Amino acid sequence: MILRPNQRENILPLPVVLISTISKDGIRNAAPWSNFTPILRPLDEVLLASWLKRDTLENIRHTKEFVVNIPKVGMEDAVMICARDYPPEVDEFQEAGLRPRQSTMVGAPGIEGCLAWAECTLLEEIIREKFVLIIGKVVHLEGDDMFFNGQGEMDFKDAKPLGAMLGSEGMSFTYPVFSGRYAKYKEMFHR
Repeated sequence: MILRPNQRENILPLPVVLISTISKDGIRNAAPWSNFTPILRPLDEVLLASWLKRDTLENIRHTKEFVVNIPKVGMEDAVMICARDYPPEVDEFQEAGLRPRQSTMVGAPGIEGCLAWAECTLLEEIIREKFVLIIGKVVHLEGDDMFFNGQGEMDFKDAKPLGAMLGSEGMSFTYPVFSGRYAKYKEMFHR
């Protein structure tokens, strides 16, 4: 089957993260994001792609900071409430019943009940004709002790980080499942 370029989101599972920010007037904002990725390893920079007109983008531009919250299965309804197009003066934490979590290095709150929190500061903004790429520096990274081992590895089987497969009419929420094959990084290199 030949797919159109605008069906690109149909070909792979996407992460679901909630980006939390604060407006210049102190209003809390939470927005779901799937156009998000860490930039290489180690996770010290992240990339968000945004439409040109988003409250989240305006808040990041004003405060120069944001929090990437990793929601788990069970938070789908809150994610969908945050996806609604509220005016900037609406507190989306309140609308979605989200509890703020005190951040360590930035002013924007994280979201309680999430699996992990990446507190970020704005490094660079790359403006294109129809979208903006935001590069953030992770200044504090923390995970819920219940779902991480001593080496900082997530037990994704129990944690069930939220993902999504998109379709023409909507999305199916997903989470990672172990395929049965574990590979060490050294397998990627020739001897």
